[in-house]
Amino acid sequence: MAQQRALPQSKETLLQSYNKRLKDDIKSIMDNFTEIIKTAKIEDETQVSRATQGEQDNYEMHVRAANIVRAGESLMKLVSDLKQFLILNDFPSVNEAIDQRNQQLRALQEECDRKLITLRDEISIDLYELEEEYYSSSSSLCEANDLPLCEAYWRLDLDTDSTDGLSAPLLASPEPSAGPLQAAAPAHSHAGGPGPTEHA
Repeated sequence: MAQQRALPQSKETLLQSYNKRLKDDIKSIMDNFTEIIKTAKIEDETQVSRATQGEQDNYEMHVRAANIVRAGESLMKLVSDLKQFLILNDFPSVNEAIDQRNQQLRALQEECDRKLITLRDEISIDLYELEEEYYSSSSSLCEANDLPLCEAYWRLDLDTDSTDGLSAPLLASPEPSAGPLQAAAPAHSHAGGPGPTEHA
């Protein structure tokens, strides 16, 4: 009753109408069923003949049976209306269902986050190990072709300068020996003729 008092006036009136329909339908079913039982009772002869009384009782039973069916259909319609009313207006139950669904989704989200964090850590460790392996192998197998272009040209220039520096002394080495060769040649030529005259 306290919950019904807390409802708006329109909902309160609607619930009262549902309650009245329920009572009326149940009363109709019971009354008609009771009258059908009474009609089945065999009475003493009256001014009406038995054939007429039988037809009258048969018609009354059909009518009351139809009333029972109508009341049953009304109760089924009432059940459908109550379900619809609960679905549309039972906000505490709806909110509870929403909260339960939110909790399930939050638990699923936390589980996914934990799995993603674990996967991230494993990938980071593997990537770090791969980087160490790559850089260690690169430093041990470094070649000239792997150097930058400017450094390769710089080393090429150094190699060219060192080659020129080594070839220059080799080309200039005969010049000191030219002096003795030239000095020896005149001494050999003077030994044949004027050499002794000048010596004398």
